[in-house]
Amino acid sequence: MDSPKNFFSFQKWSSSDLQVQYTTRDGEKRMGDLLQTSELASAKYVIIGVEECCGPLANNGRSGAQNAFSSFIKAYLNTQAHNQHPNESIHVLGKVIENTGDSNESLSDKVIELDDFLQNVLKRYLQPNQVPVIIGGGHNNALPVMRWAASHKKLAVVNLDAHADLRSTELRHSGNSFSSALEDGTLLHYSVLGLHEAYNNTFIRKALTSDQIYHSYYEDYLFEKRNLFDDLSNVLRHFHSDTQVGLEIDMDAIAYMPSSALSPSGWNLDQVRQFTRHFVKTQKQVAYLNLTEAAPISETDSLIVGKALSYLVRDFTGI
Repeated sequence: MDSPKNFFSFQKWSSSDLQVQYTTRDGEKRMGDLLQTSELASAKYVIIGVEECCGPLANNGRSGAQNAFSSFIKAYLNTQAHNQHPNESIHVLGKVIENTGDSNESLSDKVIELDDFLQNVLKRYLQPNQVPVIIGGGHNNALPVMRWAASHKKLAVVNLDAHADLRSTELRHSGNSFSSALEDGTLLHYSVLGLHEAYNNTFIRKALTSDQIYHSYYEDYLFEKRNLFDDLSNVLRHFHSDTQVGLEIDMDAIAYMPSSALSPSGWNLDQVRQFTRHFVKTQKQVAYLNLTEAAPISETDSLIVGKALSYLVRDFTGI
């Protein structure tokens, strides 16, 4: 399956595609073994990789987001599975890849094509009651996932992020998915928690005053003026039963995580794992999970990113 201008392709995986991504060991049952027999039709959670970095590059970010899914899948499939884990609950569908080659198209035009393409992949393969788990690529991919989810039911989003991604919508990139979604009516309400005061400009701070947006700053948690889990509970408490909530985690919110906007200040991984579990325990109608902006560019980066993403997916799915 290819996008209209062939900038992107979707590779649907078979069990043999999974098998080459992990190693077996006598006496152990690994996630790769468990998922060998999973069926898309019966899966609650559907994992989809996105291997692209045109969105972050269009937003002046670091390259490497195209490598996050491959780092994740190797780590994830080699983790342990246990008898209480039902094999019908999770399915690895495949991955969207950015095709290489010369092109006169701008990065922004490529992002627009990816918007439509990823949304079409979701429409083609997933049912409304299934929960996509998107791994890799830039935060630009939040927009097509939100559009897919909002086509079935009212949508709100919680985003743990150092940046609000509410930049101008004049050109598409990884920094304006939420301003685009609010502008076109996709998103009912947007909550962004843990913003870094030094990296959200005046334009964005003005946008944050919208009645549709709830926001908080990392510095308020750092200096113990607020509690992250109390804020998350308060946000989720206000959504009615006719609203589903998507969870966005930008990996640049984690200190020293190899990402498109790497920072030495931020949450540690264990805090983000706790945040993820608190979300799924508190919110009954979960729309999706998007783990974005991880950007490994070395072997060490890949080990860190792969395990971090794997932990978060296991926490989100309960496995």
